[in-house]
This record gives sequence, C-alpha cells and structure tokens, in this order.
Amino acid sequence: MASEMKEPRKEARKTKPTATPDAGLAQTVGPVGAATVTALLGSRPRVLALGEPTHGEDTLLDVRNALFRELVEQEGYRTIAIESDCLAGLLVDDHVASGAGALDEVVARGISHGWGESAANRALVRWMRAFNHDRPASDRVRFAGFDGPLETAAAASPRQALTALHQHLAMHADPGLLPCTAETLDRLLGADDRWTEPAAMWDPSRSVGRSADAVELRLLADELAALLDAQAPHLRATASEDDGHRARLYARTALGLLRYHYWMADTSPARLARLIAIRGQMMAENLLALADRGPLLVYAHNSHLQREKSTTRMGGAPLEWWSAGALLSARLGAEYRFVATALGTIRHQGVDTPPPDTVEGLLYALPEPLGLVDPHRLATALGSTPPAPRESPWFGYAPLDPTHLPDIDGLVYVKDVPRT
Repeated sequence: MASEMKEPRKEARKTKPTATPDAGLAQTVGPVGAATVTALLGSRPRVLALGEPTHGEDTLLDVRNALFRELVEQEGYRTIAIESDCLAGLLVDDHVASGAGALDEVVARGISHGWGESAANRALVRWMRAFNHDRPASDRVRFAGFDGPLETAAAASPRQALTALHQHLAMHADPGLLPCTAETLDRLLGADDRWTEPAAMWDPSRSVGRSADAVELRLLADELAALLDAQAPHLRATASEDDGHRARLYARTALGLLRYHYWMADTSPARLARLIAIRGQMMAENLLALADRGPLLVYAHNSHLQREKSTTRMGGAPLEWWSAGALLSARLGAEYRFVATALGTIRHQGVDTPPPDTVEGLLYALPEPLGLVDPHRLATALGSTPPAPRESPWFGYAPLDPTHLPDIDGLVYVKDVPRT
C-alpha cells in the first residue's frame, strides 16, 4: 500500500533482563489450537486477531490455516479476513461460496501484494471451497480482505467502488434521488492512471487528489453514501443481504480512497502521518462491518493489530498511528482479542538465533518448536523490568516489543521459520 514502505523496526532500549527461563516460564507454553486459544482468552471474541511479525512466510500462514480450520469446526467461526485488498477479496469470497472462477486466477487477482502465489494462501482458499461444498448459504465460511485498495507505490482509482455503489443505488432506489449520472462519474474520474501515478507517493504535486474533479467526486461520494443510509429500509427489502453488505463496502472504500488521495496532494509535514492513519481507519471500518456478521479471525502484521500506537519510518521520518487493532479495541472492548506471533529464526533472511536476553531468546531455549504462551504469566516470570528488545538485521521482520506483553492476550511462538 502507499503508506507502508517498510514494516516497523523496533529500536533498542537500554534495559536489562531480570529473569531467565525456569519452570514457571516453561509452563506458559501449550499447543496452538482453537481449544487452547479460547481457554486462554476465556471467551469466544467477536474479533480474534492473529498477528505476524513478518510477511511472506508460509510456515506462519500454515499455523493460521490450522487455527482457522479448528475455529470453524469447533467454535463456529465462519469468516477469515486477511491483510489484502478488500475489493479484490470479493473474487475469493465468490469462489469459496460457489466455485466461481479457476483457483489460479482467483488467488492471483483476489489476494493482493502478490501473496496469491503463496502455497499456504492457496491451500486456505482450496480448503474453504471444499468446506462449503453442498452446505447451505447460512453455514458457509467467508473470505474477506480488509485492507484498502492500496499498493506499495500508489492508491487505486476510486472508479470501481464509486461506479459499483452508483449501480446498486440506480438498480434498487428511486433514480430521481441519485445526485449524478453514471456518465458524470465517468467524466470526473477520467483516466485511471492519473489516480495511480507512482510519483505521487513522494511528490504531492503529482497527485490528482485536490483537483476540481476530485473535490466534486468527494462530494458526490458523500451524497451516494448518505443516500445508501437514508434508503436502508427500502434497500433491505429489495436487495439481497450480500448485495447490501457489498454496497456498504463500496461506500466505505470510495470515501476512504478519495480521502487518501486528498491527503496525497497535501504539502504539510503531517502528510504521511495522515495517509497511514487513513489506512488504519479503512481497515478498522471494514473489520467492524465484518464483525456484525458473526465472529471472525483476522490475520495481519502485528503492527496493524496491536493495542499500542504503532510505529514505522517513511522517507527517513518516524511515524506513529493508531492501528486497526487499537481502534477496534477501543470500540469493542473485550470482544476484541489480540494474539501476537513471535519467532526465533528466519535464517534465509539473516535472522539467526535470538540473543538469550530477549523475549525471543528466552522462548527459544524451550524445547517446543511451536507453542501458545500466556503473555501475562510470561510477564510475571520475567519480573518487573522487561528484557531488552531484540534488534532485527532485516527490515522485513519486526521483533516483539517486551513492553507490549501486558496488552497482548496471547502469544504464538514459532521457533524456526525455514525457507519454503
């Protein structure tokens, strides 16, 4: 996406550990599964968030897949949402529901950032389709991307979201209530490549986000979204439930993208902070809408799911923002639970055995290759002064911040991540 060039890297603090592995620490480890997770949490939350400290490793996704299968089969979960384009994800959801499209094309187009090439992501989609075979619609599993249509160098054109929203209203509401025609939207949108201009990420003058056309589109998007809300009783009676959910997704996405493009054209020092915060808001709004349909498992980078302020660096400057997880925790309270993942090694990326005086190093000394850790018992075992944070030699991996342990509900520990 356009506001995340690198995942956060934790800065070292001058602290010293006051504890070493002992029997009390070892007792914090158990198997990773639906029964152990829900027992640790003490409930079945509406939103169960599982974080990862790095992207692109199928070993971590295999853990996610196994947990989701158990949550579906044992705990009644029916939705998984991953850090991927929310509009593209509709292709995957259609496939797992009805078999529409070939698997190769569905995962290539429906899972963004190139992650459709992952064997573990393909296995997830294949299993979901098999689970849904011959099941009634009310009992099917659902797939969702919850990220905005934001790529590494640009944000998408709002065309898809705006035109789909307009089409839904034109089909199901009084056409005389629409604030514009489809032709007006098409004229104002213009060529899509002016919205996706890569240079606009670092040069606000290359952004179309504050042009006269963009300003008018933002007003029209607001009017279309307001009409969707105002006509809710009628639309609920004339459109399917799924169509209604998708129309609201189109409205959220159109408004979010136009807001994002507006701030891409900003020249103030707050520009990048605004962009990354808007992304977090878009994620949170999508997850809240999904949670209204039933309990769901969310999978994303730890930094998008934690309760504390998240940090990163862009353009050499430090940035802070409230992530989707922090926003959901503030809204849902105990109905939001966050299980982080920590790991020992990713040797093919230069991440070797963790120092013994870090949380990862203490856990690495345990015999289990994979385990579920109670972070509160772990914090107690470590004593009043947290260990020093681990430093990553690779920008793509963000070690656990030991000071976050009190606000983490569970901790999955993966000892070694081999090349896959």
